Amino acid sequence: MRILLIASAFNSLTQRVHAELRDRGHTVSHAVVHDAGAIRVAADRYDPKLIIAPMLRIAVPEDVWSRRTCLIVHPGPPGDRGPSSLDWAIQEGQAAWGVTVLQANGDFDAGDIWASASFPMPAAAKSDIYRGEVADAALEAVMLAVGRFSSGSYRPRPQQDLQVRTRSALGQSRRRIDWKEDSTASVLRALRAADSRPGVLTELLGEEWYLHGGHPEDQLRGRPGTLLATRAQAICRATADGAVWIPQLRPRRVPGGPATFRLPATLALDDRLPPLPEVPAPLEMPPSRRTFSEIRYHEDRGVGFVRFAFPGGAMSTVQCRRLLAAYRFACTRPTRVLVLGGARDFFSNGIHLGVIEAAGNPADASWANVQAMNDVVEAVLTTTDRLVVAALPGNAAAGGVMLALAADEVWCRSGTVLNPHYKLMGLPGSEYWTYTLPRRVGPETTENLTRDTQPVSATAARRLGLVDQVLLSTPSAFAAQVATRAAELADDPRTHQRITDKKKTRARDEAIKPLVTYRNEELAMMRRVIYDPSAPYHALRRAFVRKEAPPGPRRGRAAVAPSGGHEQPRSIL
Repeated sequence: MRILLIASAFNSLTQRVHAELRDRGHTVSHAVVHDAGAIRVAADRYDPKLIIAPMLRIAVPEDVWSRRTCLIVHPGPPGDRGPSSLDWAIQEGQAAWGVTVLQANGDFDAGDIWASASFPMPAAAKSDIYRGEVADAALEAVMLAVGRFSSGSYRPRPQQDLQVRTRSALGQSRRRIDWKEDSTASVLRALRAADSRPGVLTELLGEEWYLHGGHPEDQLRGRPGTLLATRAQAICRATADGAVWIPQLRPRRVPGGPATFRLPATLALDDRLPPLPEVPAPLEMPPSRRTFSEIRYHEDRGVGFVRFAFPGGAMSTVQCRRLLAAYRFACTRPTRVLVLGGARDFFSNGIHLGVIEAAGNPADASWANVQAMNDVVEAVLTTTDRLVVAALPGNAAAGGVMLALAADEVWCRSGTVLNPHYKLMGLPGSEYWTYTLPRRVGPETTENLTRDTQPVSATAARRLGLVDQVLLSTPSAFAAQVATRAAELADDPRTHQRITDKKKTRARDEAIKPLVTYRNEELAMMRRVIYDPSAPYHALRRAFVRKEAPPGPRRGRAAVAPSGGHEQPRSIL
């Protein structure tokens, strides 16, 4: 069936719907639209049998929804209406939530219901939940709705018999934190409900900042509202009964000034930050600790686990170096299997474009970041005394995919979406991709993946050879499944022989073409782009970071991309 996806951005959910519909044999295109005219153009140009809007912030015009069936994905249960559905659910502490697929009509979220799905609400940030539980429920509901539409006999359910609850956008006045009175639990709900967008506006050091993300702190205490410490570029701020860690800040935009963007908190504050103690977190911590740590290590049943979780999946030069140090420590431990990856959400999206954009010299910052990513990938590729497993609980892109491919095995959760290419950011790529990608999928598939820039579902990635195992799991259960399988791998008597064979294969490959040659060839191409002020990379990076329209079709026109990736994906959830 010909299906058109319309969305305000080609975000994670839109990419996943696109990839999984394609897996099921549908002919799918997508259009990033910003107004009614763009929706009309896309619908007329593509002439779809069905239109689906996975993430749309504008109304579908009547002349489109009256002639074609248009299904809207709403991140709330049946009867819920409003633009801040998930935000309200998290801030209010809802125990369960859902997703509804409804038909577009003249009123927002008021159309007939084609399908819905529910899920238990985890104690996590909005963007994490959106890419995890919400995306899983959305896929279940979308596929059910598409099947019902295809049957031609299903009649969607009107909402007139439901108890309807319509809520307005969750504005900053209701997100406001009273640092002198609010408990840690209340502060965390507010921060988690706004972690990636829009953030929580507050006064800090005499200026207004948006706070992004929040983690509890179980030991540090101080006068409510005061800053207590720093750690890994995050700041710790006291609450009425404890403290929270805030990893990222964004300055309030000056009227008429350029768009601002999130940065690691201490980097954003720069010289405004008063002298504070740097309180590092031990790499190995008891599981009972409730504190902020981007990287942790633990061992269990002959397996070492290097857990890491960076906001948005981006890895700055500093974060790469910290991860490399943790990885090298893990390699000193007496384990047979080493697992690399977080418990939930992103695996990695490669270099940190925000930190690069904020640098005094973005070219130099880009170059340093690429080198640091290469160092991590090289460490994984040259580990020959144990098996390395890359465990992907969520999405990965660009250099993050290549980091995963450096491992001996790649395991991913069933909801994972991969973007194994660099083209949409105008970069030729690094991280040893010219070695790891062809050895995994062959030269022809490598060419297709990097040229067509399509998002790849977990199922398709397994079929292509990008991943070895797809774990059917909820986001919260993934880490436990990985631990069980990794322990089985460590106990497998064949693992010793695999390690022996691995060492021989690495030595043979090195003799044919050393890793340093791959690195130098890739970096030579990267350097030409990075240090060329006119290269598209710089404009694309700026647009991506500042949430601006990327270079391309103007507003009012629809960019329809049949292959699924000829427009820059935006970092919206």
